[in-house]
Amino acid sequence: MSKAESAPAWETTAVRHDVRLTPMSDDLLEPLLSAAVAEAEPGEVMPPVPGPAGWTAARRDAFRTFYRSHFGGGQFGPAGTIVYAVTVGGDVVGGIRLSRLDTPSVVETGIWLGRSARGRGIGSAALRAVLDEAVRLGAHLVIARTTPANRSAINLLRRCGAIIGVEQGQVHARFWLDEAFTTDLAG
Repeated sequence: MSKAESAPAWETTAVRHDVRLTPMSDDLLEPLLSAAVAEAEPGEVMPPVPGPAGWTAARRDAFRTFYRSHFGGGQFGPAGTIVYAVTVGGDVVGGIRLSRLDTPSVVETGIWLGRSARGRGIGSAALRAVLDEAVRLGAHLVIARTTPANRSAINLLRRCGAIIGVEQGQVHARFWLDEAFTTDLAG
């Protein structure tokens, strides 16, 4: 069997080689915030914060607090999440995460990119890289969730080989990273 026939779907398609994931740190926090303020809405990049719309001072502080809670140097931090800055040519263009779930060896991912980074293959490269990170960390299954209206996210997940389903009005994507784990779950 050739490598292409046996490799996971995220390894078999063309990839940008200028996209990097770097574990979040204080050095990357302000560049990540700058990318978010310039190119995304607050609700795309962090949990909701009460108050007026837009990037208020309170919302910027909440962004810093939220992302600092996920610093872990490439390992799961106290919040059970690793956040990576997505960079292209050294410039921060978004973030992607892996979060532990209650089931061992299962993690969840989520991504956001600034508007100018969308539609350029950056999301696909970042998602493939985070799937590789999930394997490195011992995960056997990665899930992602989005809304049915988020066609761009659904298309990205499909391009990277996810199995897509709808449960309770929400789109669920699954990336099986280990065939033996899939067999164990099936019984």
